[in-house]
Amino acid sequence: MTNSSPTNDKNRGVIPAKAGIQEKSKPPDSCFHRNDKRLVNSSTLYVQHNSNLQHPNIEEKSFLISVTAKDKGRRLDQFLSETGLHLSRSQAKHLIEQKHILLNQRLVKPSARLKSGDVISGTLPGPRSLSLIPEPIPLAVLYEDASIIVIDKPSGRVVHPAPGNPSGTLVNALLHHCKDLSGINGALRPGIVHRLDKETSGVMVVAKDDEAYHQLTRQFKNRGVEKVYLAIAHGNMKGSEGLIDAPIGRHPDQRKKMSIRTTRGRAALTRWKVLERFSSFTLLEIHPQTGRTHQIRVHLASMGHPLLRDPLYGRKGTSGMIDDPLLRECVRRMNRQALHAHRLGFDHPRTGEKVQFVAPIPQDMRETLDCLRSMT
Repeated sequence: MTNSSPTNDKNRGVIPAKAGIQEKSKPPDSCFHRNDKRLVNSSTLYVQHNSNLQHPNIEEKSFLISVTAKDKGRRLDQFLSETGLHLSRSQAKHLIEQKHILLNQRLVKPSARLKSGDVISGTLPGPRSLSLIPEPIPLAVLYEDASIIVIDKPSGRVVHPAPGNPSGTLVNALLHHCKDLSGINGALRPGIVHRLDKETSGVMVVAKDDEAYHQLTRQFKNRGVEKVYLAIAHGNMKGSEGLIDAPIGRHPDQRKKMSIRTTRGRAALTRWKVLERFSSFTLLEIHPQTGRTHQIRVHLASMGHPLLRDPLYGRKGTSGMIDDPLLRECVRRMNRQALHAHRLGFDHPRTGEKVQFVAPIPQDMRETLDCLRSMT
């Protein structure tokens, strides 16, 4: 199997641990695709695409849904999240609150309960114009076809622009690599279906059309995606493997942190397995079963085994507190949290085939492990 033929169906499947392909100097004219505009007609859902009169290049979607007896008593926002509109529950809630969705031609709350014969109608806003600037940032491409692109994200790279990081992100790089974007749920964005923290390296998949986006989003939501991380944690883990089951929510005092000490936490499950033990650290294979913000970092810290060099949840000034000069040098080789998204497996959104992609261990983490091994 080769990684160099993006459109060749033969390169689907397991991607071996090898260096990713650097972006070519002349990227393709278009590698994001907009789905064909069409009328969708089912027994209860009718969707029509409309041109926006003020912005003719922006398309809105009007819809009409007839509620049947089997959906009696359900919440409006929850019901909408499971229709062919491809909305998340939070998106449906927002659209109801913004008066884009009506129930029997009346404004209602997202929590309104449905009755048989109710009619839900509304208009979904079209994609907003995108102000992001494409930037010629190199991408390590592990795999690419007409539906998805799989990237080995380096540490230090933010996934998408945010306050404090308006440029230099993975999104800016994708805009340069792929000249067109798909309109997804009312906003133009390059198919981001999951994220990695800025200082976490490793494999990510990005959707290149609407259908791939919705298929992948559904798999992540339903926990159908295999995610495997490698982590170097402080201390000697008790036992060879285990499960951390602790809800995660916003830290009660420090708003930039997440915590298991919260009254409004969401379910979070993390499986771990010891791969290698060192004098003061443990190499772990991590299988997060859910996808909460900072989940692995929070869960390991809650056990008293934070990630090596984690600036938010780790041990402050760790390297300076180590007496052994060789061990201190090992620790200093990592200038960020020792966490790497090593493997990602899912059903290909176009073919349904189970595929798996591997991002090789990055140099800083590899050198740190070699240094730790030399001391055992």
